[in-house]
Amino acid sequence: MASTTPQIHTPPGGRSRPRSTGRTGDRIFLGLSRGSGILLLVIMASIAVFLTYRAAIAISKDEGNFLTTFDWNPAGDPPVFGIAVLLFGTVVSSVIAMAIAVPVAVGIALFISHYAPRKLAGAIAYVIDLLAAVPSIVYGIWGALVLVPYLEGLNLWLDQFFGWTYVFEKTEIGVARSLFTVGILLAVMILPIVTSVSREVFLQVPRMNEEAALALGATRWEVIRLSVLPFGRSGVISASMLGLGRALGETMAVATVLSPNFLISLHVLNPGGGTFAQNIAAKFGEADAFGRDALIASGLVLFVLTLLVNGAARLIIARRKEYSGANA
Repeated sequence: MASTTPQIHTPPGGRSRPRSTGRTGDRIFLGLSRGSGILLLVIMASIAVFLTYRAAIAISKDEGNFLTTFDWNPAGDPPVFGIAVLLFGTVVSSVIAMAIAVPVAVGIALFISHYAPRKLAGAIAYVIDLLAAVPSIVYGIWGALVLVPYLEGLNLWLDQFFGWTYVFEKTEIGVARSLFTVGILLAVMILPIVTSVSREVFLQVPRMNEEAALALGATRWEVIRLSVLPFGRSGVISASMLGLGRALGETMAVATVLSPNFLISLHVLNPGGGTFAQNIAAKFGEADAFGRDALIASGLVLFVLTLLVNGAARLIIARRKEYSGANA
């Protein structure tokens, strides 16, 4: 009976090759990779410690409730500042952006990956990638000079036909420098990111899955619904979180378009509102020492909010991964 023991081939010279895990290059690469991961954790921890330390100084002197007060007057006597309005504006504008951008981005990604001819798909993908490289200040200028004037008609239309929802009721006169406008602008900005990542995920769907569905008589839409979307669900969620991260932290474009005030209103068409990043950029230069600590405290809330959103996304991806087909 022939032996099943694998034969070890010894090269000329009588010495076997060293195991790959013992090579100098592998050890160097392992050390660099491990060091990069540790460095990233150290940087994140340093940022968190800095923000917490400076925020604690401001909160200890604050005479109002940090999370619920609407006023922002760190230079007053006594000093009062709260981030309720900023938290509301940041969340509302980001939700509007995600509600608009994600469905459109997924549709564009599906068109590029499964419907468009190859030449047309390449051209559209190239344009989408170019949009992702446009600086935010350019989007802000475009929003202020083009989007704001032309959205006034849309706002009046929404007020006329959907004002009964209270959310789209326009109760103040003014140009469209509102959270709704900011949400649309942010949707345009995050659209290329979500589209590009989703497109790459959809292109990774195993060809056998699609061919099997077609062989069983499925239509093109049924193939996408039963094979493509389940496989790419976790990737779309990841792409959406990348877009949401940019929407939450966008500064210059929001500052260029928004007419800030410290009022909370569910009338998203009314001028006004505020976000964390816009408020920090607008007031950091003229703030005194305590005012800067107050702005850093609001930045800490944005930092924690971003971590919570990304953590929730990771949990969703982990729970749905076994059903997506990505681990098959």
